[in-house]
Amino acid sequence: MKIVSYNVNGIKARLDRLIEYLTEQQPDIVCLQELKSSDETLPVPAIEAAGYGAVWHGQKGFNGVAILARGQQPVERQRGLAGDPEDAHSRYIEAEVGDLIIGGLYLPNGNPQPGPKFDYKLRWMERLNARAAELLAEERPAILAGDFNVIPNDDDSFSVRAMAEDALMQPESRERYRMLLAQGWTDALRTRFPKGGVWTFWDYQAGAWQRDAGFRIDHLLLSPQAADRFTGAGVDKEYRGREKASDHAPTWVTLR
Repeated sequence: MKIVSYNVNGIKARLDRLIEYLTEQQPDIVCLQELKSSDETLPVPAIEAAGYGAVWHGQKGFNGVAILARGQQPVERQRGLAGDPEDAHSRYIEAEVGDLIIGGLYLPNGNPQPGPKFDYKLRWMERLNARAAELLAEERPAILAGDFNVIPNDDDSFSVRAMAEDALMQPESRERYRMLLAQGWTDALRTRFPKGGVWTFWDYQAGAWQRDAGFRIDHLLLSPQAADRFTGAGVDKEYRGREKASDHAPTWVTLR
């Protein structure tokens, strides 16, 4: 089965591209990020017409996450992360699809750093790590999938120098990502491409797509029970080059 993470950068603006992807690739599960739409205005009928059930955690204008499942309805388990009752951002949703637990997330960007946005990013990562530990304790096949807004390694970026001051590549961001992996999660794309050099995001600015000046910030992390079923991972890069595309490409893992 194919499980996809896809930051659509505005579901209304990219609806045609999303339906196109669902129709052509027929993924089994899709975690969407950056919906930029409230629950009331999400294009649920179009998603259902494409053959997918869905759970949503929308927010007007920015953020927003969803989990889609082909031919079935995901069963929502949780929305949002514990630990900060004042956090109103729609950045995490969790559901069961068959025997899998899926956590879909849109981690804070954190720029500019240093500053309050970077502090919020780090606190959010600590809350995510706490939830991830709880999921591992269930000893079930689980996947954390989404836009983590973290470049884990130098070879996950087209240019270390260009990104050196960015929140995505700061030591504190990387440390919390490594702490997540140290719990026992497997970075699917890194496992498939251990030498790096695989991008999931290309900025709209400065001809980044045309120059292939990208970096890897979309990740799918597997619990040990899911990693036992791992068969492959990759990036559907061609979809980034289509007309009015998102600045992210769909990123995926396949499991037995």
